Amino acid sequence: MSTTNTDLLARRANAVPRGVASSTPIFADRAENAEVWDVEGRRYIDFGGGIAVLNVGHRHPKVVAAVKAQLERFTHTAFQVSPYESYIALAEKLNERAPFSGPAKTIFFSTGGEATENAVKIARAATGRNAVIAFCGGFHGRTLLASAMTGKVLPYKAPFGTLPGQVYHIPFPDTDVTVEESLKMLHFLFAADIAPTQVAAIIIEPVQGEGGFRVAPAALLKDLRRLCDEHGILLIADEVQSGFARTGKLFGIEHSGVEPDLVSVAKSLGGGLPISGVIGRADLMDSVPPGGLGGTYAGAPLACAAALAVLDIIEEEKLLDRANAMGARLRTRIESWHKRTDLLPISMPRGLGAMIAFDLLEERGSTQQHAGAAGRLCTLSCEKGLILLACGVHGATIRILTPLTASDAILDEGLALLEDALARPA
Repeated sequence: MSTTNTDLLARRANAVPRGVASSTPIFADRAENAEVWDVEGRRYIDFGGGIAVLNVGHRHPKVVAAVKAQLERFTHTAFQVSPYESYIALAEKLNERAPFSGPAKTIFFSTGGEATENAVKIARAATGRNAVIAFCGGFHGRTLLASAMTGKVLPYKAPFGTLPGQVYHIPFPDTDVTVEESLKMLHFLFAADIAPTQVAAIIIEPVQGEGGFRVAPAALLKDLRRLCDEHGILLIADEVQSGFARTGKLFGIEHSGVEPDLVSVAKSLGGGLPISGVIGRADLMDSVPPGGLGGTYAGAPLACAAALAVLDIIEEEKLLDRANAMGARLRTRIESWHKRTDLLPISMPRGLGAMIAFDLLEERGSTQQHAGAAGRLCTLSCEKGLILLACGVHGATIRILTPLTASDAILDEGLALLEDALARPA
């Protein structure tokens, strides 16, 4: 078997289609907390967290122990055939922590795209309506309906022909778009394209993930809640990337005080194992008849065991507090880079908790993003031993998703590598 990155890259090119891209040219051999070693034995600091999956780090001992214990009992029955207690226990825990008042119920799936699609299915069943409104720059997955809801054409939509209909987009508030302008476009949409009485749901990320870690203003969320209540529309919070302590709250939408009707979750819930779900108001969740929801591997036993351990770790290790402390440390460092003239020009940091990002700019003092520069900086960082991810509509945003369990020493080591990369041309 090949043991070098170069050999494996050649094998990958021959065996795997190019449609699935990889951010780095390194192949993982082992990992621990916030560190990864490749097949050649080189060590990397992980600021990517498997795309926001590893809030509790690689191979947290409690997650490993929980999975091992479940592995000794059974690996699969299909919940629709022979259910098991861990699925119920996990649903109970999430129902207790649901970011809305009143009774809640939870169903599990395997991927984030399944979670957002099933949230829409539930909304359509509950309302008897079809239309969905989403936001430009939002990302909700790569399946067909999820791709239709995603607010970016390339690379998520262009090659795939006609996507599911009755999905509409409005601008997300940003430096060039105010909350008032975004809401004005929503009213234009109601007047020109779709009556509010035909809309099943509005789906929004409390913090846009792939869209550049842009925080949804509380004013926007409050007005959306008011409009949804006025017109019988359901509000879906897509917490796939922002959930499970990353923002300093269990769910990102909790920062706003706004209560959604449905919440899609995935990524860090499983601590590295694939699991997703929808948490919703109980009456809405029960609007779908038996057999209308599910999946062969949905809420798999090993993943449920891991997720129960993750929720315990978040509480026991006070990861909500840790996210805020880590975020403050990140902000201080990035703000210092923003002021320096010997580094590439960057924006001030933005985000919530430890869900922090910054933009690479065309020039110092400008707000014009340097399109495509983030990918080049990530490549430089990887060469230095730091796994880093880009995002944003223009490919100019660096997002930081360090495991919340990383020590300050590891965090500072990774930031030093990033600073060194910023000192070279991107």
